[in-house]
This record gives sequence, C-alpha cells and structure tokens, in this order.
Amino acid sequence: MSQETRVVGQAIQHMAQRDGKYLTFSLGGEEYGIGILKIKEIIGMIRITPMPQTPEYVKGVVNLRGKVIPVIDLRLRFSMPPMEYAERTCIIVVEIQAQGKMVILGIVVDSVSEVLSIRAEDIADTPTFGTGLKTDFILGMAKMGGGVKILLDIDKVLSSDEVISLDRVA
Repeated sequence: MSQETRVVGQAIQHMAQRDGKYLTFSLGGEEYGIGILKIKEIIGMIRITPMPQTPEYVKGVVNLRGKVIPVIDLRLRFSMPPMEYAERTCIIVVEIQAQGKMVILGIVVDSVSEVLSIRAEDIADTPTFGTGLKTDFILGMAKMGGGVKILLDIDKVLSSDEVISLDRVA
C-alpha cells in the first residue's frame, strides 16, 4: 500500500469517527456538542458537595442513586467567567476513558439544546490558533444553519492525570 493510499484511508477513518449523533448544549452563548455515546444521562442541578483543595473548575461531588461522582463546571474549565446557576443549568453525566479506565463524571452546562445527527462532511477540522493554544479536545467544528457548533472530544477535555485525581476524590 502506498503512503498516499494510507493517508487517504486515515482521513476517511477520521471523518467516519466524527459522523453521528451529538447532544448539543450551550455554554457562554456558544453551542457545543458531545457524542451521544459518551452521555449516561442529564440531570437538573442538585446539591453539589464541595471538595477542599481542588481546582476552581471542580465543583465537588454529587450522590447519584448511591454512587458518588465528581462534577466539574465546564465554563470554569474553559476559563469563561462564572455564572449563577439558573433554571436551565444542568449536569450532563458522561463516561470518559483515562489511562484505560472508565470514569463517570458530571459536567455543569448552561443549558441542553437538542440531539443532532451530524454528517462527517458537515464537520470541519479545528482551526489552528498557533502553538501556544491547546485544542486537541476539540473534535471538529460542525457547520449547521449558518452557525458553528464546537464538537468536543470529552475524553480529552481533562488530562488523564486530572481524571484519575477526580476519580480519587469520588
């Protein structure tokens, strides 16, 4: 197999990995999406027990049907200004993989929008912003209805070390 054939094959596989259903949500006036297969459930805001000596974006832990799960505020993780939680604020419970281990994590978002089927051809690669910015957690940019939805690779929003330390908190 030639180098060119291999590169084309990898590009097609990469596009196919991004094709699918996404749960979309808003955060700071922008629309984001997470692959539906990563979503366990969506819950309204419940009491979050703060944990001492954790980063600002770690809100604490919740008791979800007898299981203690860590919760992060995605606004704070993305260095957005904090916001008072409102009626539409909710927690998306996701299952992420870190160092070969599956971890359940809650992420606080401003509001959940809808589930969309997004075709690979409607997803553009993440623009390069220079070497100083970390964007590997962005799966791509979905071009939808004249706007753009930022598709997240939820497994990469936190580093493996951050996920493992969060799992220890719970």
